[in-house]
Amino acid sequence: MRFYVDEDLCTGCGICEEMCPEVFQVDEEGICRVISEDECEEHDLYEIAEECPAEAIIIEEEE
Repeated sequence: MRFYVDEDLCTGCGICEEMCPEVFQVDEEGICRVISEDECEEHDLYEIAEECPAEAIIIEEEE
């Protein structure tokens, strides 16, 4: 599974950073960035993506 934050959609609200600061961080430009892909459980990631009001967390399933 691959995931990332769509910078064009991100509003910098910080919900993802609050839920999983080991993985997400809002930068000085107000955009959330993935800082580590290894620290988040898959079920947690789906929950975080659902909570994102901008739907900016994109999860891609690998085949």
